[in-house]
Amino acid sequence: MMRTAISSSPRDGIVPSNEMVYIVDDDASVVDALSSLLRANGKQVQMFNSGKDFLDFERQDSCACLILDLRMPGLNGLQVQESIAAHTTIPVIFITGRGDVPSTVTAMKGGAIDFLTKPIDETALLACIEKALERDRKLRLASRTEKSTRPLPIIDSKGTTGVTAVSTWSFEQAGGLGIRNHGVYRADTPGTYHAENGSRFFRNSG
Repeated sequence: MMRTAISSSPRDGIVPSNEMVYIVDDDASVVDALSSLLRANGKQVQMFNSGKDFLDFERQDSCACLILDLRMPGLNGLQVQESIAAHTTIPVIFITGRGDVPSTVTAMKGGAIDFLTKPIDETALLACIEKALERDRKLRLASRTEKSTRPLPIIDSKGTTGVTAVSTWSFEQAGGLGIRNHGVYRADTPGTYHAENGSRFFRNSG
């Protein structure tokens, strides 16, 4: 079972060191070609030779994208995409040796970044990977911002709970401006606002 983590090349200063590109393909030669290309371009890579292996793997919580073969024994690429969609927002790039319109439509409706046919253009693939990683960065930032803007419990002067404070700034915004106190609806005066105390496989693009 192929489950090999590969450290990035010395050029990994061009991307955040914890970003990961996952490759799922049952063809070892394709995996080798992909991993060599990505390492040469400063990417960290982790490889799997089946969809089941990838789904069973406990991924690290970091920015990532997935290069996924469409046709594999066992779970095919579309089935893997459907399975992961319920649990993660990882962007998917499909690759296949025999593309067809129905599969392409299904993949794109499922949120795939792109659907590339082998032999793959290296430049196109690298551009897709950058697009996928950028999408994941934005999704993660949006998620953190949403979590940081949340209601706060308030206890009034009589010790009564059940009234909620409403922050007028996200924690990230306030912290960035050096603001420590947030405007809230005070418990003792409901409704009144007060201010109080976050090769073969590749083809040339030319």
